[in-house]
Amino acid sequence: MQSNKFTKVKTSMKNIATTENEKSAITLTTVIYALYAASYFVGITAIIAIVMNYVKKDDVVGTFLESHFRWQIRTFWFGVLWGVLGTITMVFIIGWFVLVADGIWIIYRIVKGWLRLNDGKPMYTV
Repeated sequence: MQSNKFTKVKTSMKNIATTENEKSAITLTTVIYALYAASYFVGITAIIAIVMNYVKKDDVVGTFLESHFRWQIRTFWFGVLWGVLGTITMVFIIGWFVLVADGIWIIYRIVKGWLRLNDGKPMYTV
């Protein structure tokens, strides 16, 4: 009986995807990063991405992709938090700086996560 879970891997992405489940999970994680990136142009894609994160989270438990899902979920919620705080404080000018910093931080998180996924590395080392 073949397990649908896969192990932590620290090699290149070309070497890690050996089963269909692994390939599917890596593709899904890539699509979610793309949806977060696209949210700068079409905001609704971030909502689609966070829903996908929560729906598929159990499929990646125990794999290096679990850390990517955690990274994506935290990026979304902290981005929303700082976006709301920035919007509320826009009247005081400081909000504009908060929104710009939030935008830069989100871009950084998307790029860093996507690059580490491409290298087949987890987001956090244990």
